Amino acid sequence: MNTDNPNGCKLAPIAIFAFNRPDSLTRLLDSLSKNKLYAESPKYIFIDGPRDERDTPQVEHVAEIAGQHGLNIIRSSRNLGLARNIIGGISRILEQYDRVIVVEDDLYCAPSFLLYMNQALEFYKQAPAILSICGYGLKIKRPGNYSGDVYLSNRSSSWGWGTWADRWAEIDWDIPDWQQLKKKPGIRSGFNRGGSDMYGMLDDYKKGRNNSWAIRFCFHQFRYGLYSVHPFLSLVANEGYGTSATNCRQKYSRFKVDMNLSEDISFNLTDNISPDNRILRRLRSYHSIPIRIYSRLRRLLNI
Repeated sequence: MNTDNPNGCKLAPIAIFAFNRPDSLTRLLDSLSKNKLYAESPKYIFIDGPRDERDTPQVEHVAEIAGQHGLNIIRSSRNLGLARNIIGGISRILEQYDRVIVVEDDLYCAPSFLLYMNQALEFYKQAPAILSICGYGLKIKRPGNYSGDVYLSNRSSSWGWGTWADRWAEIDWDIPDWQQLKKKPGIRSGFNRGGSDMYGMLDDYKKGRNNSWAIRFCFHQFRYGLYSVHPFLSLVANEGYGTSATNCRQKYSRFKVDMNLSEDISFNLTDNISPDNRILRRLRSYHSIPIRIYSRLRRLLNI
């Protein structure tokens, strides 16, 4: 099931994930409400349960805000953690709808975010090599003679994204054959083409050192040669890194973006889109070891 808007375009439901940050949720909802398609879009919020009694007042405040905004509220009675909340929540939405737009409470969305997401989800729904539509785009310079407002990446972003039920259903979140896979030649170097941190993050997950759902999503993307679609001008910012962020004390971050804040815009989506090696090289440099070290040093020195 999907909701049609007056222009006949299917509107994907918006799945919002929140926990104990009422101020962050308020900023996210304020930014989403500036999108023309927001009012008519189905909206669901998944609120994780408190870790202990200290979280309870903030979690309750988050639920109050969600109620005031007329969201369909799904609350957990216990703390699931982000990974279980995300995987379970999206799976629940995709039992009813064939696509979904996903945002977390620490994001800021541009006024045309929902227009872009819905257009791209409809436009690329029959493109099996595309796993996700992402609203977040790094500072990637458009190559000469490149046509279109979007590019393909071999590393999806979890900052404002969407996917389809058929793609989501194919993901094996347990990766039970990881121990055999990691011994194969080329697995480490291949996976790390999306960034020098990829292999290590997944190996750490399998060793119980993190519980990232996103790295498992990206491994599925790598394993089956899939891509994500991103805009050259970002339509999403993390509240800690975006150009409009109010609480970012760092002068430098490789995750800071140039945002497209236009309200009325026509996105040029091309049906013959293919990976561009010039773009993939630039994306890989963002997550290279030297850039990661440089970023960490500047963060430590707060410069």
